[in-house]
Amino acid sequence: MSNIIDLENLNLLHSFFLKSSKLYPDNYALSIENNKWTYSEIEDKARCWANVLLKNTNNSLSRVGVFGNKSYTAYVGVLSSLFSGATYVPLNEKFPKERTLSMINQAELDAIIVDEQSFPILEEMISFLEKPLLILCPDTIINKSLNCNITIFDKNALENSEPLEVLPEVNEDSFAYLLFTSGSTGKPKGAPIAHKNAASFLKYNLNKYKFAPEDKFTQTFDLTFDLSVFDLFMSWGCGGCLCVMPPIQLVLSPFRFIKEHGVTVWFSVPSIISLYRKKKSLKPDCLPTLKWSLFCGEALTQSSVEAWHKAAPQSKIENLYGPTELTIACASYSWNEDSSSRECTNGLVPIGKVFNTLDSIVVDENNIPVNDGEAGELCVSGPQMFSGYLNNEEQTLKRFVEIESKKYYKTGDMVKLEKDHYIYLGRMDHQIKVQGFRIELGEIESVIRFNDNVIEAAAIPWPIVDGEAQGLVAFVSGNNINVDELMETCKAHLPYYMNPNRIYILKDVPYNSNGKIDYNALKRRLSEGC
Repeated sequence: MSNIIDLENLNLLHSFFLKSSKLYPDNYALSIENNKWTYSEIEDKARCWANVLLKNTNNSLSRVGVFGNKSYTAYVGVLSSLFSGATYVPLNEKFPKERTLSMINQAELDAIIVDEQSFPILEEMISFLEKPLLILCPDTIINKSLNCNITIFDKNALENSEPLEVLPEVNEDSFAYLLFTSGSTGKPKGAPIAHKNAASFLKYNLNKYKFAPEDKFTQTFDLTFDLSVFDLFMSWGCGGCLCVMPPIQLVLSPFRFIKEHGVTVWFSVPSIISLYRKKKSLKPDCLPTLKWSLFCGEALTQSSVEAWHKAAPQSKIENLYGPTELTIACASYSWNEDSSSRECTNGLVPIGKVFNTLDSIVVDENNIPVNDGEAGELCVSGPQMFSGYLNNEEQTLKRFVEIESKKYYKTGDMVKLEKDHYIYLGRMDHQIKVQGFRIELGEIESVIRFNDNVIEAAAIPWPIVDGEAQGLVAFVSGNNINVDELMETCKAHLPYYMNPNRIYILKDVPYNSNGKIDYNALKRRLSEGC
């Protein structure tokens, strides 16, 4: 049997795991702390749970919630949902209960697979569920009745379940997973991603990176962050192992874990680098096993890459870019030690080239294509583009545009094309007007980061009077920061109307659950008088 995976015939998200399980049944697929499981062990357990799901929903199974955080139950839950032919919907114990309940009800879940840590939270919400549910609790023994509309299979009930021999047929147009993104109204928006969207991404990138069964991947993302799909199915798509480190170790110091487990592929948001830099733990050559270092989810600064390169000198570094609606990532830029520093703009690494399986165009505010080198909104089309938000036609119509007879997704990101790759200029909604002047907040942040002592910087319009910004303030974190020096730097590099009225020093700039700077939290601090 050949050990080369035929990517052309893989059109479903779980087919990548199944192919590797067939080729490498005894390889470890998952490692959590001191426990490891092979492909055959995980496949068997996922087939068992899938069988329970189908038998106890009369085969009318559409969507399954996976309520767990970096646990065996959560990862097997993802596969068992897919094996049953359903869409998996990740839920997060760290989210407010009201938000999780909204996600459950919006998704109209038929079942939930919940781990031991998340079960008490789910139990509090059971009386507020809008439809009957099947709940699988593989880690928990339930000795009481919870709700007449709830059917529960606990640890004891699942122990003797039989594996599902034949998986249901699934159309590649059906949804593999459903994620919820923040909405302007405060209600999360559901973004369903089809099997064909995910398969297109995986085929392109497995072919690009040439990962092997010997590779070991980090898992820094929660399942509610779409970048987690990369970790799971890029590792499972090549026969590699997903290595899940304890969350506290990820924050404090992952370096011993990476060495001990021989991790070869790192993937995280760039702010992780800032965290390690602040702690002064990112030492030269402290990550010798890494072959690839990938970053996505927010802008990647030049100073962060340079610091990471010293820590992982054998690793190739890439900046990935892409919104959830374009399936994980749609563009990438490879860092070149000799030339990349000259290609950075405002201290940010370019987002690079859009995958050659996709089409891209840059348009002005009237959706008219701009010339190369001119700034505009990036729009992308192709097989990774989702079909629209769940039950939200209004928001869907806002995000799509037809240009030259082709449908594009409007990313909301401002870019310009230089030397065949895209330069990221910031969010369209990160561009504001103060006293009639159009201001890009990212430019202010980059100037503040000129100071070597600054690691994180965030600029926001403040105060807001009658809906209009009257000025600007900035927040910074780092080591031995002198505010007067920062103010002088801003005055030296920015026009007067872009100078912050005040700069606040924080121990840590707040981040949201997806690892991005939480600008709304900073505004709340100002409202409360800091």
